[in-house]
Amino acid sequence: MRVLIVEDEERLANAIARGLRREGMAVDLAYDGGGALDRINTVDYDVVVLDRDLPVVHGDDVCRALRDEASSARVLMLTASGAVDELVDGLNLGADDYLGKPFAFEELVARLRALGRRMPVPVTTVLRRGDIAVDLSRRLATRDGQNLDLSPKELLVLEVLLRADGAVISAEDLLTRAWDEHADPFTNAPRVTMMTLRRKLGDPPVIETVVGAGYRIR
Repeated sequence: MRVLIVEDEERLANAIARGLRREGMAVDLAYDGGGALDRINTVDYDVVVLDRDLPVVHGDDVCRALRDEASSARVLMLTASGAVDELVDGLNLGADDYLGKPFAFEELVARLRALGRRMPVPVTTVLRRGDIAVDLSRRLATRDGQNLDLSPKELLVLEVLLRADGAVISAEDLLTRAWDEHADPFTNAPRVTMMTLRRKLGDPPVIETVVGAGYRIR
């Protein structure tokens, strides 16, 4: 999933982002409502984790903007108050879920994955092509039934290739889907990750390089 964290407590926001990246998600950050709107206008996010009490533009107004623009992004609203009236207000604004602070990180991850399953195009639990499979709920990849020891980034790249179902994915698309807004467009990270992923997938090779276009999985 591509996730936007909107939280003005920078240490908390950065900690959440680090944790979600370890879970295989591509994560961007905004520390105020204005920055959130800028990113939402340029990137199609799957889920927006939105603190309600934000500077510059209030979280309620960010949520309204998402709904007014008919964005497909799911909204998980955060608040320091767990009062029922706060929860009701947030849901009435168009939030899809609500989580009070403090919260357990494991619960946040579970709620994000649940929201992912409610996306307009349902998230498949297991992706398969040939003898390769990725179990998205368990974050586990196998080939011919044997577990593959993949890093979170390698697993995410494999997921992107499997979702394309044989279509070519450019290096630019990989940066967009598997990295985040801070990725250097001239980085060789996709190429290096692809090299290690190929090695771990073993023989016969299944990832093809299409010269001048990108990569695809056979």
